[in-house]
Amino acid sequence: MFDLFVDDARAAPILTEAGALLGQDIRTFLQTVDDATLFANRTSQILCVTRGLVAAACLAPTMPFTVAGYSVGEMTAWGVAGVWTPEQTLRLTASRAEAMDAASGPNDGLGFVRGLACDHVEALVAGFDCAIAIVNPGQLFVIGGARETVQRCCAAAMEEGAIAARPIAVHVASHTRRLSHAVGVFRAQLETSEPARPVRGRTLITASDASIVSGQRDLPGLAAQIDTMIDWAATLEALVERGVDRLLELGPGTPLADMVRTTYPALAVRSFDDFRSLQGVAGWIAGTAYGA
Repeated sequence: MFDLFVDDARAAPILTEAGALLGQDIRTFLQTVDDATLFANRTSQILCVTRGLVAAACLAPTMPFTVAGYSVGEMTAWGVAGVWTPEQTLRLTASRAEAMDAASGPNDGLGFVRGLACDHVEALVAGFDCAIAIVNPGQLFVIGGARETVQRCCAAAMEEGAIAARPIAVHVASHTRRLSHAVGVFRAQLETSEPARPVRGRTLITASDASIVSGQRDLPGLAAQIDTMIDWAATLEALVERGVDRLLELGPGTPLADMVRTTYPALAVRSFDDFRSLQGVAGWIAGTAYGA
């Protein structure tokens, strides 16, 4: 996750803060931790946000750009936009995860359903006391609920014609009402964070409603995402409507870039993990806007 950045001084303070939150140097942590710890909610949120913040810091773009974030990636996006420092962003991310863990049932989780229409999935999840957590392009839906019912819902989806459906390695029902008790806790943390307006030249679009974020007034919406469905398909559409024609996924991995390639084949889309050097990334985006 961090091989491209370990020798870059701009990454050092972010990696140090992440290590402090994880209780161990982040590179040592990744080399020694077991899967149960790695995929724990708090750990995975901190790691994902750290990766995005480090990538943006080392890229240090000077041209105007637009940034948006998927699920916990919204925390990354607010940090990249300059609403908080990277260190503040990571501490708030840890607080977010802790609030979610405290509110979560012991057997909550997420799954996905691909290949059914939205109204079909809405009816399906309602029958299993689950909920749609994220709407993605291409009839791909993340669903949340108790893990047993998520599994049964996925099995039913396959019986009803889904292309694919199964539980995923997330142990909280993010973006569903099962986490409602976490919203107020996280909002209180946000209200004391003294957010700045996004840095000039950096446009931040929230996945809450695909609107532009200006700062303090948008904090309630950020907190509410914890228990509210997010529409990533609408967010991508908003980026395209604003004229974005080149997108870079900060990572880790390539799933968002792959999603955009399928949905908007005319766009130039890459992930940080497609490149072997920072120079390669910088060369690709030179003179263009980008999203994360």
